[in-house]
Amino acid sequence: MSDTASLGEFEFDCGESISDLTLAYETYGEFTGDNAVLVCHALTGSQHVAGRRRRSDTAGQAAAWWDDIVGPGKAVDTNEYFVVCANVPGSCYGSSGPPSEGPDGEPWGTRFPAVTVGDWTRAQRLLLDELGVPNLHAVVGGSVGGMNALDWAKRHPDHVDRVLAVATGARLDAQCLAIESIARRAITTDPDWQGGDYYGDGPDPVQGLALARQLGHVMYLSKSSMAKKFGRRSAGMDAARDAFELDPAAGFFPYREVESYLDYNGERFAERFDANAYLYLTRAMDSYDLAGGYESDSEALAAFDGEALVVSFTGDWHFTTKQGEELAEAFRATGTRSAHHVVESDHGHDAFLVEPEHVGPPLGDFLDSGVRGSAVSDTVERDEGDDFAPVHTSLFSS
Repeated sequence: MSDTASLGEFEFDCGESISDLTLAYETYGEFTGDNAVLVCHALTGSQHVAGRRRRSDTAGQAAAWWDDIVGPGKAVDTNEYFVVCANVPGSCYGSSGPPSEGPDGEPWGTRFPAVTVGDWTRAQRLLLDELGVPNLHAVVGGSVGGMNALDWAKRHPDHVDRVLAVATGARLDAQCLAIESIARRAITTDPDWQGGDYYGDGPDPVQGLALARQLGHVMYLSKSSMAKKFGRRSAGMDAARDAFELDPAAGFFPYREVESYLDYNGERFAERFDANAYLYLTRAMDSYDLAGGYESDSEALAAFDGEALVVSFTGDWHFTTKQGEELAEAFRATGTRSAHHVVESDHGHDAFLVEPEHVGPPLGDFLDSGVRGSAVSDTVERDEGDDFAPVHTSLFSS
């Protein structure tokens, strides 16, 4: 079921408030009192997590973005679980954000308050209260959605039994922060951005947003996957190459398949997403630090007494397996029943979206049986007869 909820006055972490926060959300399955699973979407995803055949008004990552994982008989089985997915504040798929209507009847634009991952978590808690869901069986998220899931363990440790953080980490590293900053500058230096006030009859900052997304695509793919997919091949003489202004010498050189891919996907993304929302959401991701307010990640997670599964991918350099292991170690330090499941993959960061055959089994088993699930592996050896206490020899030790 697709719907919106008006949650009343909401004060953001930045100290600013809006009079009525709206969240767009979808639910799947029936609530039985103890079977709720919150799915947190990634950066440019939407509340439309599943049901590809039901909807045609979203595209790209927003269109049933985990349909191979969520649904009847799938890893997150909607015959068994009541699944909730909400579009986060600051986005552009129906929740309050820069393109939504402000108190003066005009789009908020950059007058909308700055948002944080913590704001997302608090808004989701309010939505669940509205839906009559006091506690979660599990919270699941990938990429920045995984940060959102971790924030649940930190902020609402008594309200969730299991946390599944996929392709994520406790914080972004400096390299990813640098790339995100360049992406935002691509938007804000587009003349059509107009200080964020581009809504109305004028052109949108399409080129700036397309360039920002192109940087994102480079982050989400691995070197090996790009080599296999594109190599150095030319896209051909008939390929379109007019997405951006060209220098005079360009006609002498080939227009490569990788350029064509980036141009096409950047343009398509700019058709479906809002440039200001991209600025807001990337800043929320960049600013997140699990240890914020605490001395360490493990202290931030100390009150959580459920079970946790961290899933990482060997080809992912956006959130590396090393970052996944550090996150798992933070859970282990608190005595939490936890595991770090590493998937061998050369797809890069996007593996959590495009490899359901590798993501689904551990996810489904963890939801059903916790870290005891037969498809769940770990990077540490455990003492015989002890399901949860690891020996000190880690596969990631030097």
